[in-house]
Amino acid sequence: MKHSGKVLGAVIAVAALAITACGSKDPLASTTSSTSSPSAVASETAAVTETAGSSTEGSVTEGSGTESTPVETSGSGSSGSAAPADPASITVGSADFPESIYLANVYAAALTKAGIPSTVKASIGSREVYMPALLDGSIDLLPEYNGSVLRYFAKDSKEVSTADVDAALPAALPAGYQVLKSSKAEDKDSVTVTKETADKYNLKTIEDLVPVAKDLIFGGAPELQTRVDGVPGLEKTYGLVFQSYKPLDSGGTLTINALKSGEIDAADIYTTTPAIYDNGFVVLEDTKNNFAAQNIIPLINSGKASTKVVETLDAVSAALTTENLTEELKKVYNGDDPATVAKAWVDTLG
Repeated sequence: MKHSGKVLGAVIAVAALAITACGSKDPLASTTSSTSSPSAVASETAAVTETAGSSTEGSVTEGSGTESTPVETSGSGSSGSAAPADPASITVGSADFPESIYLANVYAAALTKAGIPSTVKASIGSREVYMPALLDGSIDLLPEYNGSVLRYFAKDSKEVSTADVDAALPAALPAGYQVLKSSKAEDKDSVTVTKETADKYNLKTIEDLVPVAKDLIFGGAPELQTRVDGVPGLEKTYGLVFQSYKPLDSGGTLTINALKSGEIDAADIYTTTPAIYDNGFVVLEDTKNNFAAQNIIPLINSGKASTKVVETLDAVSAALTTENLTEELKKVYNGDDPATVAKAWVDTLG
């Protein structure tokens, strides 16, 4: 065949690289000569193919997320301990809702602007999916919410204020991972109703729902059925028991439309969601702090947390507020590309 010589050469080169990496006695050798996904051989094959005259430039799509620039991912590691990491590049992951996708792009844009190659792997899934991806080294950095992270790793935590939650977080995290400075921007879960429902039952607080909840349907993200501050938390904190729970999405279009149409009577919607204000929905006051502080905070593999990375992300957190986050999210919910919106906002920071 016309290219058989080049293909054979590529296979031999890949085999040599694999043997070299496997036989090295240097415990760091695998982190500098191989990638974690999908496999080292695939990565090396791509490199050899490029020398043979076939190269790929520009954006890279990997798994469920779209990466805007090529990246070398860190070596794989077991859950509960940080994977060996190449500090030269960072993969930012996100959950599967617009705000998280936007924030991941904000982090990536800021890091790229600071000269740190960064890519985004967006829409990985819920916390129950993306957190293991961080712990196994598939991604290096996440935009997170301090209260949710604390309760994920320390389910019996009692802290509710921003200061107390931030203080408790370091001890709760697995070895090899850290949070950086939290932002003033906060986006909480909420129990939200239409104005008509609020007026009908005279609802101002979550506690006001208790006498009538038996006749009402609550809806939101599927995982809220088992999270400690979700359905179980509302029952434990308030004694709140709804007629039923309808799994929809994470405060997105499905949940919003179901609330508007009357398919559900109350919804878990994030408090920065523009649809709350656009539709005149009523967010019921959480007087007993079922939902802890939810300040946006970077959660990162410590192997990636160089001084430059930390300074860059701390600057983003210092500039991020609930007000400017809500304004930028309006653009995303209106259909603008999250990466474009994120880069434009980062460019305003100077």
